[in-house]
Amino acid sequence: MAPHTDVRRLLLATAAVASALLLAGCAAGSGPIEDFPGLPVVEEETEAEGEAEDTEEGGPTEDEADEEEAEEEPEPTGDEPVVQYLNDGGRLAITIWGSSTCPVVPSELRVTAEAGEGNAVEAVLPEPPNRPCTMDFTPHTTVFSTPADVTTTEPLEVTIGEQVVTVPIK
Repeated sequence: MAPHTDVRRLLLATAAVASALLLAGCAAGSGPIEDFPGLPVVEEETEAEGEAEDTEEGGPTEDEADEEEAEEEPEPTGDEPVVQYLNDGGRLAITIWGSSTCPVVPSELRVTAEAGEGNAVEAVLPEPPNRPCTMDFTPHTTVFSTPADVTTTEPLEVTIGEQVVTVPIK
């Protein structure tokens, strides 16, 4: 065989191995895909969807209107993290309150119990910074892909530090 053929095969093999390693790293998908100050934007129900639900003349009854108001999620206070599904359950947004100059940003999302066996994940938190931070109290959101080993059809328990937040069924 000619020397250039051996070099070519070596380059192709190296490229194949590098591609496999890169894809394996992407498949894990445990790191954040988005990170920003503030709360996540959750899509509101459109008017057409709301009108489709009100089949009676005159819209919802007083009881139905009261139920709708009771079902609205309360405004987050910052006492505990808020975890919610985005993109029809394809993403998981974790909002943690703290200093705007030293936000708490989870570095990884680990599955601790698969679907059917507890449906739970842990948000891995970094060590506190060794520098001064402002004393303000603002929300910071980190978005992860929802792990394939959990499901949106069961409540999801998310452990963040010493707190556990339960995300309702999507």
